[in-house]
Amino acid sequence: MFTLFKSKPVLKDLIPNDYIDIHSHLMPGIDDGAKTIEDTFRLTTALQSFGTSQIITTPHIIQHVWDNTQEQILSKKESTKVALEQNNIKIPFNVAAEYLMDDQFVRLFETGELLTLKDNYVLVEMSYINPPIQLYAILFDLQVAGYIPVLAHPERYLFYHNNFNEYLKLKKAGCLFQLNLLAVVGYYGFEITKIAEMLLQKGMYDNVGSDVHHDNHIAAFNQKVKVKDIVPLTEAIANNNFFRNN
Repeated sequence: MFTLFKSKPVLKDLIPNDYIDIHSHLMPGIDDGAKTIEDTFRLTTALQSFGTSQIITTPHIIQHVWDNTQEQILSKKESTKVALEQNNIKIPFNVAAEYLMDDQFVRLFETGELLTLKDNYVLVEMSYINPPIQLYAILFDLQVAGYIPVLAHPERYLFYHNNFNEYLKLKKAGCLFQLNLLAVVGYYGFEITKIAEMLLQKGMYDNVGSDVHHDNHIAAFNQKVKVKDIVPLTEAIANNNFFRNN
């Protein structure tokens, strides 16, 4: 009977030693993540200390906010990798992008190649204010173009919280779901943790990401998880092995 009162684990203790992180903002000065290369060193080393063995960092591409191009991102990756190696930080460091689904995104995948997590898996997000008007057309056309959408942090889109069927509709439309790990410690608030737990219980998450931007995110890995059942969480974490760069 005492198991009912067993203490919840700390989030960082659930990260396996071979974890591949597929969502972060670690490259300096390119978006709202790391500002300096020193930030990059500190955040990367912290992720390593939790068990991260490979990183796929994902700078934002948002029209009129973070107008990053593929060429800029790849150039920044190379300079960042050199700096990491020069400072004896040894970890496979790759890049993709986190694309806001808007008109510019449609033009990008219709006219050229996207920066993917692996093969044809592309990390996408929505505005936190409302979904794109043509959301399902974008998702359809993206898949016709040969890509598989991985929707970043579905638990954070408040406009879906009162209509859980929208999550089912997104899955039916071909979206994979990526959980932000900090959602399970309450970092984004109680409501988001509750939705994350519901999605976990229904087995709707395909993978996870740290979405680390800064030191406060790193510190939150020292908090205890708030979800009741950690089994689906550990399974979602383990699924990241799919993105291993052999």
